[in-house]
Amino acid sequence: MTNLIGFRTLVWQEIQRFLRVWIQALISPWINSLLYILVFGVIVGSRIDTIAGVSYIDFVLPGIVMMNLITASYMQAAFSLYFKRFARHIEEILTAPFSYLEVLGAFVIAGVLRGLIVGLGVYAIALFFTSASIAHLFLFIVYSIAVALIFSCIGLLVGLWADNFEQLSVLQTFVIMPLTFLGGVFNSVHMLPEKAQFVAKLNPFFYFVDGLRYSMIGIREANVWVGSTLILVLIFGFGGLTWYLFYKGWRLRS
Repeated sequence: MTNLIGFRTLVWQEIQRFLRVWIQALISPWINSLLYILVFGVIVGSRIDTIAGVSYIDFVLPGIVMMNLITASYMQAAFSLYFKRFARHIEEILTAPFSYLEVLGAFVIAGVLRGLIVGLGVYAIALFFTSASIAHLFLFIVYSIAVALIFSCIGLLVGLWADNFEQLSVLQTFVIMPLTFLGGVFNSVHMLPEKAQFVAKLNPFFYFVDGLRYSMIGIREANVWVGSTLILVLIFGFGGLTWYLFYKGWRLRS
């Protein structure tokens, strides 16, 4: 039987965690995004011709939204789980009448919510500087939630693996950020040499950005079936692996 009251309490506890540090969790990425929008929209964008019939800043805005959504979802899950391991709070949760799925659900819901709040905040800021639009609202919601799910699960995996706070930033610094920048955030894939285009299409972040770009401005450069299949595989793959490690108690029980 599902422990609805306990589950809601656990979810609210996780949400409160990032609301208590709202300057770091929300304001900081919004300010960083504002700088990106000003630099690439006002300064660089004014010197670049349109891409696929839209202004440069409108073309790169979906990538900026996605980049911040990914980071927020990942950091929320990774730091929350690691801190609970570090402070031994996780043991109290594991001994409470929760299923592993309920515990994971609370972490993931908080990660997704923080990612969506940050992403929507970036979009709201962009309204003052761009002709930001959403061409396909349903797809915008689906892509945002799906990618936030993926990186919340990845954050939990890193939160399980990490032995110190420094290791929590390793994936963000050396994998997520570089692949995001190389995933077509600031350029069209057609601007690259032919061989580089092939390499770019091997980058999963290319499909994340492309999906959100299509939902916002109606421009697609990737194969929709490849992107959709990849996202589904990653959701079930990382989600299943996370649940299995929780079920086995890997690095959770001393």
